[in-house]
Amino acid sequence: MTTATQTRVAARATDLTKTYGTGDATVLALDGVSLTVAAEQFTAIMGPSGSGKSTLLHCLAGLDRPTAGEVHLGTTEISTLSDRHLTLLRRDKIGFIFQAFNLLPMLTAAENIVLPMRIAGRKPDVFWLKSITDTVGLGDRLGHRPSELSGGQQQRVAAARALAGRPEIVFADEPTGALDSRSGAELLGFLQHAVRQFGQTVVMVTHDPVAASYADRVVFLADGHVVDEMADPTAEAVLDYMKHLGV
Repeated sequence: MTTATQTRVAARATDLTKTYGTGDATVLALDGVSLTVAAEQFTAIMGPSGSGKSTLLHCLAGLDRPTAGEVHLGTTEISTLSDRHLTLLRRDKIGFIFQAFNLLPMLTAAENIVLPMRIAGRKPDVFWLKSITDTVGLGDRLGHRPSELSGGQQQRVAAARALAGRPEIVFADEPTGALDSRSGAELLGFLQHAVRQFGQTVVMVTHDPVAASYADRVVFLADGHVVDEMADPTAEAVLDYMKHLGV
């Protein structure tokens, strides 16, 4: 990997603040967070419950607007975009994987995977789709509807859908939260493969040290602040650090 690739920035938050509510009911979810996400890397965000990790992910992904500060995706400053332009940017540049699979029950796995591209009026790249579905192990399940798939298979469909349009960045919010350990490991292995073999950029919120160990880097949040980070994490090292944070 070249130095230029290592230093290319996929997303950046600068002095990000997010509050909810007003007056005595005001909750400060993010308090001046600055964070740079390198392209073609797998970044995990961890922290205690209420630390602001999902809020940070949602602000980076353009799903929520910060109260103050800036968010850049690539070279685009998204925090001031109109709702329409933000919707188009999310559609064309971002992939999403959530804990809930969010598949349409009346569509097959294959139809769910290409749905966002169909809505956008874009023609799927057949060879790219085959490489993704083969990697995620869905080759013989593409004609099945969600009700005919296991939870792990449904989440792999959701992951394939997130990558199908070749997004610049994929955001995953607790993607293994509803999966058993084997299915979770398969999904995380796929995301890791997507980064290393396809050059994808993935940002994942997780509470699970084992899930975080698949990442290249873990960023730790506490009380709305970035408090530390860890390169080349192991599950044991992450667990030890989370104990230090009082989790």
